[in-house]
Amino acid sequence: MKLLQDILFGVEILEVAGSTHAAIPNVYFDSRKVGKDALFVAVRGTISDGHEYINQAIEKGAVAIVAEELPLTKPEGLTYIRVNDSSKALGVIASNFYDNPSQKLNLVAVTGTNGKTSVVSLLHQFYQSLAIKTGVLSTIINKIGFQEVPSTHTTPDALSINKLLSQMVDEGCKFCFMEASSHAIHQNRISGLQFKGAVFTNITHDHLDYHKTFDDYILAKKALFDSLPSDAFALVNKDDRHGLNMLHHCKAKQYTYALKSSADFKAKIIEHQFDGMLLNVDGKEVWTKLIGEFNAYNLLSIYATTLLLGEDSFQSLTSLSVLTSAEGRFDVCRANDGCIGIVDYAHTPDALLNVINTINEIKNNQQLITVFGCGGDRDKSKRSKMGQIASELSDRVIITSDNPRTENPDDILDEIAQGVNPKHLKKVLSISDRKEAIKTACSLANEGDIILLAGKGHEKYQEINGEKLAFDDKEELKNTFNLLRK
Repeated sequence: MKLLQDILFGVEILEVAGSTHAAIPNVYFDSRKVGKDALFVAVRGTISDGHEYINQAIEKGAVAIVAEELPLTKPEGLTYIRVNDSSKALGVIASNFYDNPSQKLNLVAVTGTNGKTSVVSLLHQFYQSLAIKTGVLSTIINKIGFQEVPSTHTTPDALSINKLLSQMVDEGCKFCFMEASSHAIHQNRISGLQFKGAVFTNITHDHLDYHKTFDDYILAKKALFDSLPSDAFALVNKDDRHGLNMLHHCKAKQYTYALKSSADFKAKIIEHQFDGMLLNVDGKEVWTKLIGEFNAYNLLSIYATTLLLGEDSFQSLTSLSVLTSAEGRFDVCRANDGCIGIVDYAHTPDALLNVINTINEIKNNQQLITVFGCGGDRDKSKRSKMGQIASELSDRVIITSDNPRTENPDDILDEIAQGVNPKHLKKVLSISDRKEAIKTACSLANEGDIILLAGKGHEKYQEINGEKLAFDDKEELKNTFNLLRK
């Protein structure tokens, strides 16, 4: 329980009506969860506006309200605080309520279209392998040391973030690595956090259903770097054409990494196979179990981050050599006859291009069969682009469903197929049932061929009309291998 005046420390307050000496046992932004004597923060969301639920919060026991607009009639005994931006205020309030846990950790945010999950998961794996208790907030799972906490969003809400960080502090974690999605940055979910550093991986076409324009998407990512203090570090991928843009007006210490241009941290791929690759990192060779150029970028960003956090180069490279890929990220399994299955989260044109290019660079004369789809109720403009990429660079393509949500799956498949050049139509099938699509790919594959299941990665469901139905690409692939390729 904390005094309201302490919880409000640092919040940009425009007006106060009532006493700020009340003892507050809890803070909520969801009126349905409000309990006795609580503080309710009315936040404007993309679907609903918390200001419409202030009365409901009061009926449930709220004694203090933070909002951008105060009601004309204010019941006696309650406290109202007017702020300019409730979402930003919630971030500061959440940090104060949980005793500012980000100030007690080395907290590093990773942002970018692709690679966030891999980088934070591998950084967590890196420090845990050194017996240093570490936390991670990711799309796949949140972890406090080895303790797993289910993840519902790439970046949780401000209260959940600070609660998890507080638990990490209590459990003795020294580091925490978290994904910072563009939605979370734009919605101020990370407001009030104190970062030791931030990493930019890359930026490509994604989330335009929310941000509307690519420029706005870039600005959302850049806001993370704009908010860094001068004693933090900002590490960006210089090979990405927007990497250096992140550093404009950034007060933090600035560093770059790159495979193809001069940078503070450099690496080069010497050799790669389906079992791993040999890298030269800052003049020293290291074998890693991870595969592909995109993983070379991920590993280089991890190497640079660990050095900026105080590790020495030898220790960092030694630890890099034993890291294993995050679940559903270029996740390889093999059938008894040598047929290779790869499950990957690639769900954007750029990510799909990277994965297919990596496979084509490694494979010899094997056939590549790509199975993929595009999510419903999301950016439609990427569908035909992904159809074009898959059909031009694969030997066979099966277009299928991937979380159609409220859309007709067959309509999504048709939009993907519109990107297929007529000369490639013969090698493209459309099968909306993803299970049948995987079975068909396994039937078409010859000994040693490669089947890429792209889009779902770690996800273990198909989202259809508001329901999440159990579905696991890797499990389906393994079962079908066992059934058809004994």
